[in-house]
Amino acid sequence: MSDNQLRLVWIYPDLLSTYGDQGNALVVERRARQRGLDVARLDVRSDQPIPTSGDIYLIGGGEDRPQRLAAERLRRDGGLHRAIGNGAIVFSVCAGYQILGHEFINDLGQREPGLGLLDVVSVRGEGERCVGDVLGDIDPRLGLPPLTGFENHQGVTHLGPSARPFAQVRLGKGNGTGDGTEGAYNDTVFGTYMHGPVLARNPLIADLLLKLALDVNALPPIDDRWYEALRNERIAAAQQPA
Repeated sequence: MSDNQLRLVWIYPDLLSTYGDQGNALVVERRARQRGLDVARLDVRSDQPIPTSGDIYLIGGGEDRPQRLAAERLRRDGGLHRAIGNGAIVFSVCAGYQILGHEFINDLGQREPGLGLLDVVSVRGEGERCVGDVLGDIDPRLGLPPLTGFENHQGVTHLGPSARPFAQVRLGKGNGTGDGTEGAYNDTVFGTYMHGPVLARNPLIADLLLKLALDVNALPPIDDRWYEALRNERIAAAQQPA
């Protein structure tokens, strides 16, 4: 990566952008440009190869059949694995999160292999669908403020020994396992069930991705008043009695 350019890759917007998660790409791009970075953004459709020279890769949520198609094509392509081998950062949401694990249940009710980039396994939940606002505390090792987001999923995701919970929920279901965990991450790969879009509601997560990609400990400050107004409004709404 050059000192002043960020290569941002949005994966399969034609399959995995059902819930407005493309807003995550807009937020990362905007916050990078506000720091004077030249952003080269590439939206990669499912009939195109995944480039291996990106710095940050974003994957959104989607419905069951598009999720299966995305997993099949990403497995055949292999580009995301090579990009991670080159040091890339990956941030995934909902269906994208499940795809990065070892396996999930597809639209045919069958176990579908994932990419094995996160040590998680997703199954179909037996109870009510997880829908609603979520509040949680992000792993303190990441140095981030509380998580706010919106979940809408039937899946239940179990973490293996090498995956760390991204957050512990105070409100909401998160991974759906009953242990209060939400999402998972390792050194360079992150997954969450949070929509919102999550990076608009949690802009410092976007900044974390930028710092990891740039290999820096801090970024120049920018005007966060709009983001903070959104965060405060959504947190207050989530805490209102039902």
